Amino acid sequence: MKLGISAHLARFARTAARWAASRAVIAVVVGAAAGAVLAPDTARAWWNDDWSMRKKITLDTSSTGATINDPIGTVPVLVRLHVGNFRFASAKDDGADLRFVAGDDKTPLKHHVEKFDSLLGEALVWVQVPNVAAGAKTEIWLYYGNKKAVTASDAKGTYDPDALLVYHLAERGTPAQDSSPWANHAQSAGQPADGAMIGTGLRLDGRTPLTIPGTPSLAFAAGAPFTWSAWIKMAATQPNAVLYSRRDGRNGLVVGLDNGAAFVEVTREGGSERSVAGVPVPANTWHHLAVVSTGSQIGIFVDGQSYGGLAATTPALASIALLGGDTARPAPAAAVPVSAPAEAAPDGAAAPAASADAANVAAAPAAVTAAPAPIAAPVAMVGFAGEVDELQISKIARSAGYVRVQAVGQGAEVGKLLAFSIDEETASWLSGYFAIILKSVTFDGWVIIGILMVMAVISWVVMIDKTFYLSRQAKANARFMERFREMSADLTALDAGDADEEAAPLGDRIPERDAGMMRHASLYRLYHVGAAELKHRFRGEEKRRLKGAAIASIRAALDGSLVRETQRLNHLMVLLTIAISGGPFLGLLGTVVGVMITFAAIAASGDVNVNAIAPGIAAALVATVAGLAVAIPALFGYNYLTVKIRNLTADMQVFVDEFVTKTAEVYRVDGSDHASKQIAAE
Repeated sequence: MKLGISAHLARFARTAARWAASRAVIAVVVGAAAGAVLAPDTARAWWNDDWSMRKKITLDTSSTGATINDPIGTVPVLVRLHVGNFRFASAKDDGADLRFVAGDDKTPLKHHVEKFDSLLGEALVWVQVPNVAAGAKTEIWLYYGNKKAVTASDAKGTYDPDALLVYHLAERGTPAQDSSPWANHAQSAGQPADGAMIGTGLRLDGRTPLTIPGTPSLAFAAGAPFTWSAWIKMAATQPNAVLYSRRDGRNGLVVGLDNGAAFVEVTREGGSERSVAGVPVPANTWHHLAVVSTGSQIGIFVDGQSYGGLAATTPALASIALLGGDTARPAPAAAVPVSAPAEAAPDGAAAPAASADAANVAAAPAAVTAAPAPIAAPVAMVGFAGEVDELQISKIARSAGYVRVQAVGQGAEVGKLLAFSIDEETASWLSGYFAIILKSVTFDGWVIIGILMVMAVISWVVMIDKTFYLSRQAKANARFMERFREMSADLTALDAGDADEEAAPLGDRIPERDAGMMRHASLYRLYHVGAAELKHRFRGEEKRRLKGAAIASIRAALDGSLVRETQRLNHLMVLLTIAISGGPFLGLLGTVVGVMITFAAIAASGDVNVNAIAPGIAAALVATVAGLAVAIPALFGYNYLTVKIRNLTADMQVFVDEFVTKTAEVYRVDGSDHASKQIAAE
């Protein structure tokens, strides 16, 4: 009795474990499906579901990209959009829906649009990217595709307060406008140059410079640091061509090109010093020129690379400045000494120590060691003839990495710095057009959809559970048949007695692992019925012989057990047929009711237009989609399970015939018995 109770408990525990395992699998499947539907992008959350499109932009300063190893920090980056990397048809015509988000996909970034032409498929957008790492990759996200969005362009927020002046030089007939927070707009207009380095630039003829105001924010104290940069394109090489000139009394600062060689000239109290000429840059090509001063050391960069330098202190300047021309030069003071090239001290004396600031110049430390060329008398200057674009002035010494990012990111090598990923559409099913449809579903529609969801869950539970059950049955039946066909003398040798006694051995040579599997086989349950019938007839008899009527009785018992096993295999399959036939009809019911409500609402309001009808009709069709989503998987699963059940049923029918035939063969039937002859003939 105790053994029987223990066996019952053990079987119950194993059954519960199987159901728990199947439910766990179902939970995983349902969870994965829900995650695919409801969760955002597999890698990152969607910043805002109102935007249906996004694109990842990678700034690569590592060895695989621009190879920038100097510190960079926060820098405004130019993002060029064209038909090859952007879907203009999905964005607003003016680019008002453009949004830039940091790599965490949470922090919006300041940006402003310099140009956005959806017809030609061209756009220039400046984005402030914080903390760009040197020798690494920095990611940002570009979002677009929200027709209801209003512009968030913020030019002054794109640049830090250290940026004193930023001219994009894209104006036509009006003075250049300052995009920095300081509003240092130009005092004169220039001639626009189409097709410049960055959109529209400024064309200079050498006679009409652009006047830059002498505002307090642009005033330089003596020894103050600064950074000056611009894109330049010489029409032809000129001697002493002035790009930028600012003179205040007997002080001055000039940036120019001498026969193609970039130079910076500093004048203090009438005495001038000029940097040593480097390799000339060719005419009719665009180059990025930058001058960086720590206050006592000045470095020159061309195309982001160190070019030259000058050991000189920034003079005090508070006057206006000219772009593309020079102001009147003051007469040099006779007593002002002029710097001479560095030479060895006479008589072996030690040379003067270089300034401590020389080692810290952001612009080319090696270049500042070059001695300045002395200018004994004023040199005649001419205005620069050519094109200029993207003039920027800052009140700090920008790092070499910062300058390099500007040169590469705005120039022809931009592909080394910026990489655009593919466009990603709609973060989840709960955004975009699908969100509009779901919001339009009426209450009765949600009731139908809720019922269909319950039916879907039930059908999936049945399909998964039946699949596991039938697979176990097939394996157990195959293992049992291997053992059954090995028997010859005693057909009851594999029977454990009471079928509930699962711990009882199935023969002396069968491993317990195989015995445990065989006890769950449908064929074993049939065999147990047949073996029980044999034991009942042989009880107390030494001579084991069966007559035809007894064998017919055994077959009847096996056939009855076969019917019960078939019913067990088909258990719960009716739920799949209900899902297959009832799901589409319930969905159709929800659609019809939804359409009726939509037209009733239109009739009540009197507003007949596509915008009023479309959301309601689309929402009504959701019920039909839900019904099909229930029926289609259930149909596939039902057909698959039906084939497996048919195969198992056929195996049981074959086994019944084989068992009866083997019984008649082992337990010889009396030949005089007509019934036995008939059984043998069958």
